[in-house]
Amino acid sequence: MMSSKVSDGHGFPPPGWRPSDFEVLLDHIPAGVVIHGADSRAIYANRCAHRLLGGAIELMHEYPADSGAVPLLRPDGSPLPPDANPVSCVFQTGRAVHDVVLGLPGPGLRWLICNAYPLFGAGGRLHEVAVCFTECTDLKRIEESLLKSEERLRLAMQGSTDAPWDWDVASGLVHYSERWWNMLGFPPSHGERDPVAWRTQMHPEDMPRVDAFVDALVASNDSTYSIEFRLRHCDGHYVPVLSRGFVQRAPGKGVRIAGTNTDLTAAKEAERRIHELAYFDYLTGLPNRRLLIDELSRILPRCTRNGQFAALLFIDLDNFKLLNDTLGHDAGDILLREVAARLRATVRASDHLARLGGDEFVVVLEDLGVGEAEAILEARMVGAKLLEALGRPHTLGARPSVSTPSIGVVVFGPGAHSVDHLLRQADLAMYRAKAEGRNTLRFFDPGMQAAAERQVELEHDLQDAIEGDAFELYCQPQLGVDGRLAGAEVLLRWRHATRGLVPPDEFIGLAESSGLIMPLGAMVLAESCRALARWAVHPQLREITLAVNVSAQQLRDPGFVAQVLDILAATGAPPQQLFLELTESVFAENLDEACAKMHALRTHGVCFSLDDFGTGYSSLAYLKRFPLTELKIDRSFVKDLPNEAHAGAIVDAILALARALNLDVVAEGIETSAQRDFLVAHGCRLLQGYLLGKPSPIADFESQFGAAQAGA
Repeated sequence: MMSSKVSDGHGFPPPGWRPSDFEVLLDHIPAGVVIHGADSRAIYANRCAHRLLGGAIELMHEYPADSGAVPLLRPDGSPLPPDANPVSCVFQTGRAVHDVVLGLPGPGLRWLICNAYPLFGAGGRLHEVAVCFTECTDLKRIEESLLKSEERLRLAMQGSTDAPWDWDVASGLVHYSERWWNMLGFPPSHGERDPVAWRTQMHPEDMPRVDAFVDALVASNDSTYSIEFRLRHCDGHYVPVLSRGFVQRAPGKGVRIAGTNTDLTAAKEAERRIHELAYFDYLTGLPNRRLLIDELSRILPRCTRNGQFAALLFIDLDNFKLLNDTLGHDAGDILLREVAARLRATVRASDHLARLGGDEFVVVLEDLGVGEAEAILEARMVGAKLLEALGRPHTLGARPSVSTPSIGVVVFGPGAHSVDHLLRQADLAMYRAKAEGRNTLRFFDPGMQAAAERQVELEHDLQDAIEGDAFELYCQPQLGVDGRLAGAEVLLRWRHATRGLVPPDEFIGLAESSGLIMPLGAMVLAESCRALARWAVHPQLREITLAVNVSAQQLRDPGFVAQVLDILAATGAPPQQLFLELTESVFAENLDEACAKMHALRTHGVCFSLDDFGTGYSSLAYLKRFPLTELKIDRSFVKDLPNEAHAGAIVDAILALARALNLDVVAEGIETSAQRDFLVAHGCRLLQGYLLGKPSPIADFESQFGAAQAGA
């Protein structure tokens, strides 16, 4: 089923499995996973396994498990026989091996808790073994420390802080040390009034188990004993104790049991804390991803057994990053704790909650009925309650703040088998909720999965296209009121092998979300500057400007200024004719950084144009603060001219503002003569749109307007 070579620290995917299926999950779980093939050699290891096992992975791949090539230690430090290797045991017996503690010698001795599981193929034949393990070196050290402490206690019992006691089984007489009474908060004289205190002070729930243990101990030939139980403190709470010691026997009968009681309060608290750190989110106290996956792994077969449907709700807080950045991380932490509290108060006690990380939460609803329609209705009702509860204002500072959720829901029932699939499906539905306005709920449907797969395919194609030079630059002219060419805007087209010419609105968003906008933007900027350099020696084109769109990601790049200047120097393009077009979204965050970069480029002659003015984060403050040369009136205002009064008033205001700030104005999206005439009449001097010229390949643009200008 799985076959691969051992690879680097990123693991090695089995053939036929897509990396997007399980590899990401396996590489991020805090446990090692190694798959052994039919010959007991390792054929797969996740990232954690590489980290924990180091070079031993290569030996496991090269040699069978029972070869002894990878030496292992028993918990007591003695060598583990090769045939006692958990992998060998599973192949020998066909049964799983659980909770085996093994030592891995090396520069630093590691101790691991291992579980090995048989994997059966066709016909029920065992052909692979999966081994899961986590490091327990610290716990092993604690255990060894406790054993050494026990030895010292036996050697120096008189000075011990543990509580010795001695019971003559035949006569029933019990001796309690002073420490025994102190441990429970009683004075030593209390023993005179309660000679059988070990029974009267014992927790009622522990009594049957302890009685059975004592009966078995007396009847056996064991010479030592160890048992945990609880004894009542004088203030009413129960103290967990570990009682252990020696059994002195007469023939066929236990005569005397002597030992010590150790107060386990601190150890139990540490155990609880370790469990919390491993399975619970430290900030909210909710179960974490690891515990959620464990719970879902039990819920899926439970649904199959009882025929019930269940639902997984994936919750993501809208605009959490913006809130975190503006109000600070402390406020963000308060919000996350408040969200957790509201989730607890909204769902049933039997429902499952978890925080996956960041601002992502999960609610799992069980026992929603035997019909899918009934389960969908119930999940929708719970989702509506969550939207209402989480949408109420939060008090995070001086004023209330609102942070709405987007919720993706996947309903599952008998037959569901993959936790990873459920989480991915709910995640897709959540992103659909965000895309459709946020503060809403959407259910997963197979179309989302298909769309996601198409998106992944398109991203791969986009990467190949960038490397394969499959993009073409188009130019759309910008004309003055006299009809002469004043400038142009660069527009990008993707010539796809099967889809033909792909417009930018179908791939720019994907390029930004995948990070490919950086190499793509650099390529467009370089090609545009090469065009400006060619035009600089062309009599008809040497004075026109060229506008190039720049994304917010590009401007945030620390090396952006140097990149632009390097391209200008390499191409010889005149910087004063390069207009970098920015949208208002770049001013939504890091204003000081954006301003500094713009001023740095402006000192070298590069100009800046503000695209889609009035549709985003419009502010007179940044018009004064940033070194802008030009504003572009968005097509959404132009399309309603001249008949729509509000659009006309907005355009008039933009033109008046630009005149006051000494900024040029370009109106884009002009498609009718009436729109052009209105804009010219109201003082707009630069015009762009299909009425004046459609985008064309840059070579055709050069030929057309170079010749046209010459003829004029």
